Amino acid sequence: MSDQTMAGRTVLVTGASDGIGAEAAKVLAARGATVHVTGRSADKLAPVAEAVGTEPLVADFSRLDDVRRLADQVGERVETLDLLMNNAGGTFAPSKRTPDGHEPNFQVNHLAPFLLTHLLRPKLAAAGASLVVNTSSIANLMGKIVLDDLDYEHRRAIEFPAYGTGKLMNIVFTRGIAQRWPEDGVVSVAVHPGPVGSSFGRDSWLVGLLYRSPLKRFATISVTDGAAPLIALAERGPDPEINGRYFSRFKADGRENKQAGDQSVIDGLWERSAALAGLT
Repeated sequence: MSDQTMAGRTVLVTGASDGIGAEAAKVLAARGATVHVTGRSADKLAPVAEAVGTEPLVADFSRLDDVRRLADQVGERVETLDLLMNNAGGTFAPSKRTPDGHEPNFQVNHLAPFLLTHLLRPKLAAAGASLVVNTSSIANLMGKIVLDDLDYEHRRAIEFPAYGTGKLMNIVFTRGIAQRWPEDGVVSVAVHPGPVGSSFGRDSWLVGLLYRSPLKRFATISVTDGAAPLIALAERGPDPEINGRYFSRFKADGRENKQAGDQSVIDGLWERSAALAGLT
């Protein structure tokens, strides 16, 4: 494979402070792309930005105003955006609401990237043909989207199922883009990168316990291996064949929650998310 497979493409990677986001950003930059990186930790993000050759964009997805500011900053830097890699996310204690008042697994994993993608839609459309890659998870199988209670105001939120619901929403959002933005030339795809042994779960006592234990060696794959499916999709580009599909690592049409194909859920999540994000 040529080492310049991404030459001429402009990329934004979220969740790029470390883990698979940082790895994907570095590889895509090495393959010729102009890569912009964002993450919530300025200290961690700085060396990644230096490695890819752009200035860091610090943003905390638990604050929607940060997302709006990020979109403005990206808009000032780029004329077009060929690839948006929505990789930011994690598991969070549901009892700790975000500054915007939302359940954190819902906001960080879904609502913030939903807002960012909408705000960057003009830059994606300006590319003529562009790709949105949403990092999902096999945990989508344990998710459940309740359209009238996205923020768990009327039911108990349990951490890992709430995370799984956020990852299910990534797939549902992917389908929504595929259905709604074809005239913009925007292709969207969701991908489960595998159980990556990175800093995933650092905001979760329960998940973090596993990831800090010796079991991590047996239950996870390397960051390099985890980033590989994202990089492969990025290099494939806006191929209509992958539009609206969910990949389990390199395999199309991975195991997904039945809600992922429910049109009422696809439409309902889009409409309610737009309202919550202030887009309507």
